[in-house]
Amino acid sequence: MGNHHQELVALRHAFHRDPELGFQEQRTKARVAAHLRGLGIEVHEGVGIVGILKAGPGNHAIGLRADMDALPITEKSDHDYVSESPGVMHACGHDGHMTMLLGAAELLARDKNFDGTVVFLFQPNEEHGLGARAMIDEGVLERFPVEEVYAIHNLPGAPVGQISTRPGQICASESLFEIAVKGKGGHASMPHVGVEAITVAAELVLALQTIVSRKLAPGAGAVVSVTEFLTDGQRNVLPGHATLKGDVRARLPEDRQTVERFMRQIVAGIAATHGVSATMSFKTEFIETINAPGPVEAVIRAARAAGLETDGNRPPMSFSEDFAHFSAAVPGCFLLMGNGTEGPHGQPLHAADYDFNDALLPIGAAFWAALVRDRLPARKD
Repeated sequence: MGNHHQELVALRHAFHRDPELGFQEQRTKARVAAHLRGLGIEVHEGVGIVGILKAGPGNHAIGLRADMDALPITEKSDHDYVSESPGVMHACGHDGHMTMLLGAAELLARDKNFDGTVVFLFQPNEEHGLGARAMIDEGVLERFPVEEVYAIHNLPGAPVGQISTRPGQICASESLFEIAVKGKGGHASMPHVGVEAITVAAELVLALQTIVSRKLAPGAGAVVSVTEFLTDGQRNVLPGHATLKGDVRARLPEDRQTVERFMRQIVAGIAATHGVSATMSFKTEFIETINAPGPVEAVIRAARAAGLETDGNRPPMSFSEDFAHFSAAVPGCFLLMGNGTEGPHGQPLHAADYDFNDALLPIGAAFWAALVRDRLPARKD
């Protein structure tokens, strides 16, 4: 293991030991900012951290994003850098994403073999879909305009260092819904006296599943999941109120809108059938992540130049990604990098025994540097 790799491993482990939740990443931000300043890179602090590195007279600029937040999960690992914050851990690899980008910053600061400006974007609160929008609302794209923007996410179960992406939609949207049913509860022995809410809500749970199975085309990739069922019932008390909460994923905006429309129809129809009142909210936290063709081609070209295995037309992912707000504002590419298949590296994202693969750190840093050289080629005069 070379010195640069060892330094990156030590940095990643420091991030891993000290995880912070979304919009609480104060120590993380300080560590990122200090590292960038130590490389002689211009730093701007706000909702996130922005690093600016310029080389040559070129006026083109690209953005490279890494996410900083951890998850409210208790780590179950036996390595020597486990989380020191009870109930919080880097279970999604954001510690590695930050470290790869900082490694690239070091490579590029040391050898400025490009012409233009690299904007390093370290984003808070990706997990709740709020961090990218917060940085954009703060004016990051106006203050530091870029022509293209890129982000890496590690992918457990894929070969180490394999790069996969696709033009068009790559990650699903996520919308959260809540349905409140108000009936008339009463004694468990006399359900006919009122209209208890639990049966109505149960009917809604089943009816909502017909949207994907009967209202959307096969293979649309939408998912409607009820994740919470809450009532005010007791052992011998029929509930008068019930609340359903859940999650909708969609690959296309029109499918998301179709799901919402049919959900509202179903809720209104079943409520009317049973003579109860029902209200519904539907809030899209993550929009669909859309990749632009040019940036996708650049990613594949840079990956091949770095000697990495590539897949330029992978299937879309079912998870959602806050990077969508950046790639909606500027042409961009979200790409996956294989985290390996063995042990904690092959465990699912958000698992309590997942761990980012340190073997990826120099691979990711070198890839980022290759991408910069591709998009901001040095002058040959």
